[in-house]
Amino acid sequence: MVESIKIVMNKEARKNQNKVSVKDFNLENAKNVKKFHESFDVYSKTPLARLKNLSNKLGVSEILVKDESYRFGLNAFKVLGGSYAIGNFLAQKLDVSMKDVTFNMLTKKETKEKLGDITFVTATDGNHGRGVAWAAQQLNQNAVVYMPKGSSEIRLKNIQATGAEASITDMNYDDAVRLSLDMANKYGWEIIQDTAWEGYKDIPLWIMQGYATLMLEAVEQMEEMKIEKPTHVFIQAGVGSLAGAVQGFIAAYYGEDRPITVVVEPNKADCIYRSGKNKKITNVTGDMNTIMAGLACGEPNPIGWEILNDYSDAYISCPEYIAANGMRVLGNPLNGDDRVVSGESGAVTTGIVYSILKDEDLKDLKEQLKLDENSRVLVVSTEGDTDPDYYREIVWNGVYPDKYID
Repeated sequence: MVESIKIVMNKEARKNQNKVSVKDFNLENAKNVKKFHESFDVYSKTPLARLKNLSNKLGVSEILVKDESYRFGLNAFKVLGGSYAIGNFLAQKLDVSMKDVTFNMLTKKETKEKLGDITFVTATDGNHGRGVAWAAQQLNQNAVVYMPKGSSEIRLKNIQATGAEASITDMNYDDAVRLSLDMANKYGWEIIQDTAWEGYKDIPLWIMQGYATLMLEAVEQMEEMKIEKPTHVFIQAGVGSLAGAVQGFIAAYYGEDRPITVVVEPNKADCIYRSGKNKKITNVTGDMNTIMAGLACGEPNPIGWEILNDYSDAYISCPEYIAANGMRVLGNPLNGDDRVVSGESGAVTTGIVYSILKDEDLKDLKEQLKLDENSRVLVVSTEGDTDPDYYREIVWNGVYPDKYID
């Protein structure tokens, strides 16, 4: 089957009746989340790259890239969710309000004595597991991480470097999640997973709320740069937790005047696109061997899906070369633009924006999304070169070439 760019427009997104609440992602909650992250010694805002020359070349007003490769020295955004969820879990154990919790408080000797030994377990392609393992290490707790088959050895070693017990399984991502749950139940471990199921809702919601920090930073940075609010936000989806969090924040913060939001996935793991097409949760099964390892998830997070179903304007499923395009465009900027080192999952949103604006064959898609010379486009580069060798295979050696690069 020839891979192609596919889109589903959500005609219900701009209708106001019977929508799921987004109060969990409102400004007050986002500020509380950001305050917690600011208490970390390693906290700093990640850059918002303003690619003026690229936007001029492609015929839009702004292209802005939130560069999460700088997040906490971990080369990806995922630690925002894992750390906030663990913070909430420990706050409950300590019987204190999350508003009063800081990183320093959680690392005190007397806090550890109250909590005892805890083992956190999770499934991951790499970034989420590294974030959970890092947070556990910082808090003098334990972590066990299961990775799906085909996972990068470099990402495995980065997780193991935190002291976590980590291994690559012979399962796909969704089955690795089920393994994590089985092990948690068997050994009394605490599962920190970014998808929800019956009886497991609080931690996935906390993880999603943790991602609000990056969006609140972006809003603040745009204000500092004197840039008007974005007209478009392109966000990638695996299980849909990040996408749901970004959409939830946008809907809560901007209200009815919110930007057009487009959810982007690989053809080989497009469970949100299929769910959007069918107007109900639709799973993808099998190996899902996309280069976008962080997006290789076949079962949507129900919490994220409800938000995306009610508020997102479009869902796009795209081929592998789209991510490769984005990596090359960001890594080799036009003179005067900032360079962004973005991995396969991180660059897919830039790649799809590039193709839609560059490719005459996608003119109808450009019109459907109302992209024009006045558009201010925000994308999130969710990761850096988390597998440096493969990054160079794509950017240096031209793996997954595209006819539209000139």
